Amino acid sequence: MSTPAVSDLSAAWRDLAGSSPEAEALGADLLERWAEPHRRYHTPDHLRAVLAAIDELAGLAPDISAVRYAAWFHDAVYAGQPGDDEQRSAQLAEEALPRCGLSAERVTEVARLVRLTATHRPAADDPDGRVLCDADLAVLAGAPREYLAYTTAVREEYAHVGDPEFRRARAAVLRALLEAPQLFHTPIGRARWEDRARVNARAELLRLEKSASGSASPQP
Repeated sequence: MSTPAVSDLSAAWRDLAGSSPEAEALGADLLERWAEPHRRYHTPDHLRAVLAAIDELAGLAPDISAVRYAAWFHDAVYAGQPGDDEQRSAQLAEEALPRCGLSAERVTEVARLVRLTATHRPAADDPDGRVLCDADLAVLAGAPREYLAYTTAVREEYAHVGDPEFRRARAAVLRALLEAPQLFHTPIGRARWEDRARVNARAELLRLEKSASGSASPQP
């Protein structure tokens, strides 16, 4: 999956939000958040990858700009606290986006989409949510080297968690993913990413099942 150049993130934000002083200030704040030093996976590279995957699925989203705003905000707050991170990121969107001229209705929709990334379980009648969730999980379908880089980065974000605890929790996450009828919710996502993602997840789970267990909560 191709991604835009690093320098294009600022341009992508301007294309989406415009170039008013308020929009420029918010874009700069978001980029600073995504580049925080404690991040290893939830970095600007992840943001670029999600935006690129959204581009692949754009024809399936009735409100593609809301989906793109949600991508920018979905990990804007990241402290390694699943559920709480998504909630705080949604609250940030609710606080910040009105300053850029978005209506209350659109801000509410962006925040709703951000909260969906806590579970990646959009409703059948939620095409925008399905596009965002598929784009966020497209990393699961990477080539072997890319998938290894992803899992290594996730482990580094949980460096404060011991190996046994991490392995047990990560295995639980993978089992939950594999038990779902489908990982991806759009027809394009299923066709392009489902099979490879399941192979990657099964292989990682098999490796983890050979290790000791514990109790953390790393998320995809």
